[in-house]
Amino acid sequence: MKSWSSANLVMGILMLVLMTAGCTSAEPGDPLGSEGVFQGVEVPEPSPKPSFVLTDTAGDPYDFAAATDGKLTLLYFGYTFCPDICPVHLAQITSVLDRNPPLRENTEVVFVSVDPERDSPEVIREYLNGFSEDYVGLTGSAEELRTAEEALGVPTAIIGDTSDPDYLVGHTSQV
Repeated sequence: MKSWSSANLVMGILMLVLMTAGCTSAEPGDPLGSEGVFQGVEVPEPSPKPSFVLTDTAGDPYDFAAATDGKLTLLYFGYTFCPDICPVHLAQITSVLDRNPPLRENTEVVFVSVDPERDSPEVIREYLNGFSEDYVGLTGSAEELRTAEEALGVPTAIIGDTSDPDYLVGHTSQV
């Protein structure tokens, strides 16, 4: 009987935490709080842009540092078959930029696929068009992708067993 009471107590506390977790000053889906400022962690000094060259969705070389020089750039490593975090991050980025046209005009969003087996330039372009036709999509060989990841200091993507068509890729989720 005692363990049943403990389980009920734990369940009650968990339910209370979950019910209050959504209580914030921002409206649902609103990245701005009641003061009209973005919520989140402030990065005092932006990271220096890494130098690497990959292939864009038109099949042309894309020198990341040169192409994004002077622009606010959101760089995201992901893949089009990603079942969860990739589409969520891209949808959130799109939502924020759509709500702030001046910010959108001065922001470059660059998506680097970490799945060269499945993500051809055409597949990446079709995927990104679901968010914005302005987003830049990049791919490359496994070696080129590793060089880009190392230049940024993010962990190298871990590709699952590619003999299974539904394999997943472990990758950084930082933007």
